[in-house]
Amino acid sequence: MTEPTGRRERKKAQTRQSLADAALQLFLERGYDQVGVKDVADAADVSVTTLFKHFSSKEALVFDQDDDLEAALVAAVRERPPGQSIPQALREHLLLKQTQLAVHAADPRFADFMRLVQETPALRDYAHRMWTRHEAALTKAIAEAVGAPEGDVSCAALARFALEARSLILRHAEPCRAADEAFALLEHGWAASHPTSRP
Repeated sequence: MTEPTGRRERKKAQTRQSLADAALQLFLERGYDQVGVKDVADAADVSVTTLFKHFSSKEALVFDQDDDLEAALVAAVRERPPGQSIPQALREHLLLKQTQLAVHAADPRFADFMRLVQETPALRDYAHRMWTRHEAALTKAIAEAVGAPEGDVSCAALARFALEARSLILRHAEPCRAADEAFALLEHGWAASHPTSRP
């Protein structure tokens, strides 16, 4: 049974990737608002029903690695090295993502993709919502890491501010300096409210 299951998972992953690739190609060629989900499904040679089995909305077609983003954020907290504070771990994670963005920038389509997101209000809003909706998972990971009760406000605040700091870092001319300054504030506040969690 292992091989058929493996084949099925590979086929699902291939279909998902084909849909994401077709969507991006069409959005870049025609503009986001000029392309419908049926156009994307037709380009990937699948039904609209199949498309919605893989993606919850038209916007989601553009951001096809949402689950990976959340898992990486949680891992940044849970798998941080001994002695590293949670704000430091989150700062490093965000700077790593910034570096990965710079690598992607070498792809000729990357600038077009970024422009598409920035110039399309629906995509810009979705990108922000997508990022900040990881707040609950990140809050839970932080609370577990320090043994705080569920619903701890300081854990939720750290998650919220760390996620919001990303947009400041991304648009700053000196991302490293922006990250240092933003996370220095978070580090001081976190250390004051959770002195036992200091490295």
